[in-house]
Formats: sequence, structure tokens, C-alpha cells
Amino acid sequence: MRFSNAFLDEIRDRVSISEVIGKRVTWDRRKTNVSRGDYWACCPFHGEKSPSFHCEDRKGRYHCFGCGVSGDHFRFLTDLDGLSFPEAVQQVADMAGVAMPQPDREAEQREKERMGLVEVMDMAARFFEDQLQTPAGAKARAYLRDRGLTGRTIETFRLGYAPESRNALKGFLAGKGVPKEAIEACGLVVYGPDIPVSYDRFRDRIMFPILSVRDKVIAFGGRAMSPDAPAKYLNSNETELFHKGNVLYNHARARKAAQGADGAGTIIAVEGYMDVIALHQAGIENAVAPLGTALTENQLELLWKMTPEPVLCFDGDGAGIRAANRAADLALPYIKPERTVRFALLPDGKDPDDLVRHEGRAPFDKVMAGARPLAEMIWSREVQGANFETPESRAALEARLRQITGAIADEDVRRHYQQNMRDRLNAFFRPAPRQGGGGFSGNRQTRGGGRGAVQGTPVSSGISDRLARSALVRGAQELPALRESVLALTVANHPGLLFSDYDEIAIIEYENRDLQRLWSALLGIAGSVGTRLERDRLIEELEAAGFDALLRGLDQQIRNSRLWTATAEAAPEDAREGYLQALALHKRTRALLWQRRELERELAVATEEGDGERVPQILRALQEVQMETMRLENQEAIIEGFGVLSGRVKGPAGK
Repeated sequence: MRFSNAFLDEIRDRVSISEVIGKRVTWDRRKTNVSRGDYWACCPFHGEKSPSFHCEDRKGRYHCFGCGVSGDHFRFLTDLDGLSFPEAVQQVADMAGVAMPQPDREAEQREKERMGLVEVMDMAARFFEDQLQTPAGAKARAYLRDRGLTGRTIETFRLGYAPESRNALKGFLAGKGVPKEAIEACGLVVYGPDIPVSYDRFRDRIMFPILSVRDKVIAFGGRAMSPDAPAKYLNSNETELFHKGNVLYNHARARKAAQGADGAGTIIAVEGYMDVIALHQAGIENAVAPLGTALTENQLELLWKMTPEPVLCFDGDGAGIRAANRAADLALPYIKPERTVRFALLPDGKDPDDLVRHEGRAPFDKVMAGARPLAEMIWSREVQGANFETPESRAALEARLRQITGAIADEDVRRHYQQNMRDRLNAFFRPAPRQGGGGFSGNRQTRGGGRGAVQGTPVSSGISDRLARSALVRGAQELPALRESVLALTVANHPGLLFSDYDEIAIIEYENRDLQRLWSALLGIAGSVGTRLERDRLIEELEAAGFDALLRGLDQQIRNSRLWTATAEAAPEDAREGYLQALALHKRTRALLWQRRELERELAVATEEGDGERVPQILRALQEVQMETMRLENQEAIIEGFGVLSGRVKGPAGK
């Protein structure tokens, strides 16, 4: 019995390959990473003592690095158990809970006809490719050349040109013996009862072949050459081969790039054909695009089949942000452990093609490095630009967040999202810093009413400034860490930094909750005003939002520590250099914290397993991380020496 590719794909998608193989092997606990669908075992095809047999759920494949066997679900069952192919299909279908298809001559005939349509589409693609090289295709070639595409890229993506004729393609295919019904079934002509003579669907357009996951041409996208064309981009209509909401442009090539030995490990979804092609030419081959419409549920599922955390990339303008928010709402109900999305917003007015055309991939890689989690996108959308001065407005925000996170189907993920939003609300709605003789509420020291009190050190404590900034005292009083204060106040005093290095700066995570609130408000103001934002206006709006006492306290803390590059008086170039130095130390410290947690987790596992060889190795690594952390604490002195002591920045007289 012959099975359709659609049926085989369905049962493979429903049953992970590890489920099939796991019935016959024991997974190695040390090498296996269940959360990533990455499994290792001793090979069942040949005797061995160390695990060299590997399978990946994401690829749906297995391979033994010892004996070289490889295959999919069905190959494993036929080779190991001696089942026939239909028997192997039956076993996987039973595991998937899918009924086996009954012999259907009509279905087999439709499959045969479908394959015939694929051949017609390939003929059409070759026709368009040839037309691009003719005199009629000169303006299309010039357009592609102006967009920076090389001949190799054009050939790789099989770009072509549809002549400005009503019957050029139709006549070509008819001359090759393709019946009228097949041409119509492929969607290559416009026809109908009210159209006396069918005519070519694509005319005077640059043609982008759209391929299936098996690299077969199933549709086309056409970009109009004439500015007067009613549609700039035109896709094939729905056919037996093509269902727009179920297809991603560049799917097969991107999947191979992400899964290959040197692959990027994730998939990036951008907005258009040219974005994908430009990124590929710049060396970023793991990008896909929906076909001219908003991302659909089926397309999101396709992304998740390729990677557990695709990055959705949108333009940074208003339309792009609205599209990102729609995608966030689309993804939220379907996220699960190890299955989510991240969002990368491009600089306003730029698309991926713009970023990579002149400077290569570095600017785009920088945008990707700043991709934001789904939870952050939801939170930012709900609080940005809104006023929450009244209890009613705060209650409305809380109810809205509860409703949004309630859409998550997975119970565990829903619970963690709701807790995350409660934590954000608690930080966001902490009492504002009190004026006058009061104190910084929550995580700041009281000022004791004295005008000479210094932020960061209790007036009556008598401890040294260095000790006041130490991790011990900061932890006891929950003061803003000096490094975090430098980062926040430098941007407040020099907002131009935010726009020159937005992707690097906007993603900073602050431990201090009051700085979290300040940072959220600052980004909201910057987003609404744009690059015209000046320091005086930013400070004025932050003070109006209730951050005046916090800003004064941070300023006093910075001046007391002689970190003049963070003050308003610092020259812009010095402020930038001091900021980047502090940011590098901040990022390195957070990376060490993550590394320490991972080592502690590994230590717990190794101790539980009684692995006497790994425990000392992990302990040594932990000690190295702790020493590096202490070194970075002491390295604050480098920042401190950058201001007045270096002679580069002059502080106010008498300071």
C-alpha cells in the first residue's frame, strides 16, 4: 500500500522519534538533554559500552557515530525489528492515535495528479528564470542589482521575471503539452465563467518561487515593476499545492541552516521575501517569512517544529510594533515549557535588508542579541504610555494582565506567567519616593532629615563610603547597586546614548525594583518622543512621574563616588565611554551569576549520582567563578578613576 506524504508527515509530527526508540534503549542520563529533545544511548544495532547513538526530536532522525546507521521512525522499526514498511507505519500510527488510511484509488489518482502539478510549477519557474535574462527582463535585473543582490543569490533563490504579456506563460506551457486544466489548477492563469479567455496571473513582475518543505515549487510571489500596479506584491491563489497560511518562505533552507553542524540553532521570522534573501546573502541563512500576511497559528507551529524558541523580527515603526503585539497574542495560548518566542524590534525606519546591505550582518546580529522575551513584550505593551495614578487604573491593569495570561493553556506556564506579572506589578506600584524628611521607601535608606545626607549611606552609621558600596552593606540595606545607578543615571543625563545604542541599552535588566520602574518610565518617554528627546525634557517628565527624589538620590550617590561620567556635566564622549565600561562589567557579572547557578545545579546532580570524578572538577570551576566575581567587584575602582581623577572630566567646582 502506498501512503501519502501528508499522512506520513502527520504521524511523524504526532510521535517524537525518542518515543519510538525509547521503547528499545535506555537513555544515558549524563549526555541526554530531555528539555531540548536531544537523546543519547548505547547503539541497539551494535554492541558498545559508551553511548554513541544519538537522536533528535527536532529533526526526527537518529544516527550512530559508531556504526553509522541513521534514519527516521520507520527506518528504525524496519531495520531493528524486521518489520515491513507498512507494518512500521501501522505501529507509529497506533502510537499517534491516527487511523490508517483505507486503500483509495481516487486518493492515489489525486496524489498522482498533484505530482504532475509540481512538475508544471517547476516548468513555470524555469520559464521565469529564463525571462529574467532576456532584454525584456533588463529592468528587473537592474532592480535586483540596485537592491544589492548578486548573481549567485538570484540563482540560489531561482528569481525570475514574468513578462508584461497576457499569455506568455500560458503559451509556453501549452507549447510543452501541458493541458489547460493543469495550468488552471496551478493558479498560473486567471480564469472563470465570466472570463472568456484566461490570461497569465503574473505580468511584469519579479518572481519569487515559493517552495515546499521538500524543496518543490508550489507557488509564486510576484513584485510589481510598475508603480501603478494595483498590488505591489501578489501571491498565487490557493490551490491543491498551496495553502498560504500553512507555508513559510525559505522553510526548507532555513531548517537545514538551523539544524546543520554550523547552524544558528534557531529560526528568525522576518516580514518579507527580500528580507529573507538579503539576510541569506549576508550569511544569515536561518530566516523565513510569512507570505504577505500576519503570522498564522499553522505557521507558528511550523516554526516550533524547527526550534523551541524562534525569534520574530519586526520593523520598529508603529505598524511593526502592532504586528509584534498581534503575534504575541497569537503565541500566548500555545506556549509550553521549552516552547516560546522572542521578539526583535528593528530600529525605526529600517528593515533587515537596510541593516545588512551596507554594513554586513553585524548590525542585524546586534538586534538579534537584544531579542526580548514574550513576557516582556506583554508587560511593555500594557504599561507603556499609560497613567496609573489611581487605584482604579491599577486594578484595571492587574485585571487585564490576569485575563491575558489566563489564555495560556499550559497550567504550569500559566502559573509562572501570572507570578511574573504579579512581581512586575509589585515593583511597578511600590510607593513613590517620599519628599523632604521622609525616606526612600522599600529598598532605600532613610535620609534622617539632614540636608547633607548622602544617598547610599545612612547618616548615623559612620561607615566608610567603600564599605557602604560593598555587596554586604548593599544587601543589608537593599540599596541600588552602584553599577546599576551608573547605568540608569548616565542614560537619564545623556539620552542620546539610548538612540545611538538602543538595542544594547534597552534590554538591561536591573535588580533594584525602583530602578526597574524608572527604566520602564524612561523607555516609555523615549519611545513616545523619539530621537528629538533632550535631557531637560526627559528629567522633567520623570520628575512629573514621581521619580524626582530617586533621581536626586542617584545623583548624590554618583557624585559621592566621584563617578563624573554619569553626571549631566560630563562630555558626551566621556559619558559614553564610562557607560560602556560599566555596562561591560554589569553584563559580565550577570553572566558569572548564571554560570555559578549552572555549576551549582551540575554539582547537585553529580553529588546525587556519586560521581567522584566530576565533583572536584565542578568545585574547581565554582571557585574560579567566585574569584572572577570578586575581581569584578574590586574592578569598580577602574570606573571610579575614570572621572576627575583621570583629568578627562572636570566636576563642578568644589565637588
